[in-house]
Amino acid sequence: MSFEVRTRVAVFASGTGTNFEAMMTSSDRSFDVVMLICDKPKAHVIGKAAGFGVETVVLDPKTFPSKVEYEKEIISKLKRANVQWIVLAGYMRIIGETLLETYENKMINVHPSLLPSFPGKDAVGQALEAGVKVSGVTIHYVDEGVDTGPIIAQEPVTVFPHDTRDSLQERIQQVEHVLYTRVIDEITKQ
Repeated sequence: MSFEVRTRVAVFASGTGTNFEAMMTSSDRSFDVVMLICDKPKAHVIGKAAGFGVETVVLDPKTFPSKVEYEKEIISKLKRANVQWIVLAGYMRIIGETLLETYENKMINVHPSLLPSFPGKDAVGQALEAGVKVSGVTIHYVDEGVDTGPIIAQEPVTVFPHDTRDSLQERIQQVEHVLYTRVIDEITKQ
């Protein structure tokens, strides 16, 4: 009798948790989401995690004396759960050196543009403002910059002349939900 050892993943999220939910409902994922780290006590993703029975840790950075102390507390929770990979999914904080050093090359992010175009906040709005015909999704490793880590995968999404922020965001998220889970599967098997 053999059994597969599955990679233990923590998801960091700050908002509604659509990517988290897509990961959890994917029927063919080969990794286990064992923890949600959230920095917003009222984020909708917390309820989604509870519904899936995923351990949730809510840590408000404002209650810590420094970013280093905040990240040390996160690391202690991750180590206790034997987390091997960190997946950022709408986590609206810049990761600091403490966490980056501990999970070097074991942390990825999804971004709603074809990086290096439109990094940072409101990438969808930036794309519409620029009038581009194609935007998309990028999965990348996390480094000390904002959306500057090495790119793992990208997928384009057409921008239509009648697109609004909401309509383009919805199509981009549909691509994110499939691409992100697939990429997590691929990199955690290596």
